[in-house]
Amino acid sequence: MSIVRGASKRANTEMTLEFGHPDLDSLKFPQDDPLVITPIIGNYPVKRVRVDNGAYVNILFHDKFLRMGYTNSQLTPSDAPIYGFNGVECQVVGVIKLPVTIGKETTQMLNFQVVKEASTNNAIMGRTGIHTFKAVPSTYQIILKFPTRNYVGEEHGDHKMARSCYIAALRPSGTKGRSSQ
Repeated sequence: MSIVRGASKRANTEMTLEFGHPDLDSLKFPQDDPLVITPIIGNYPVKRVRVDNGAYVNILFHDKFLRMGYTNSQLTPSDAPIYGFNGVECQVVGVIKLPVTIGKETTQMLNFQVVKEASTNNAIMGRTGIHTFKAVPSTYQIILKFPTRNYVGEEHGDHKMARSCYIAALRPSGTKGRSSQ
């Protein structure tokens, strides 16, 4: 699989984002885990961020938002609800724009919808975030690739963390027993 991107204002060369066998070296198969990464969000490493191209918006869960040291007064009000895969409405507490760094070298400003919902994840990077980075996620290789000025950057997913989120979500108690990493 590959995606070829034409020349941009940032680079004068054509860049190809490729996925291949070397991307599989550290994985154990069979696996069907989601892509879960640890980017830097607002100067904090945030574990358990699911990359989800099925989600339109970027979501930051309110409990993590507070643990990062932010307050509700920093949010821009929003009365637009978002809906989960089951059609249930989730009220947005507010919106905040934060810098997000992936691959330790590429930073973009992303808008996050802050929601008060239980989740095994701390945040979700939706299509708006994926597109802002011009990134291509691969759940098969558990990697996110994106163009930088001079090369293809990579953010490898955390296979063990993705598996622990999945197992925690299956527990009858839901997400009440999750850790606060």
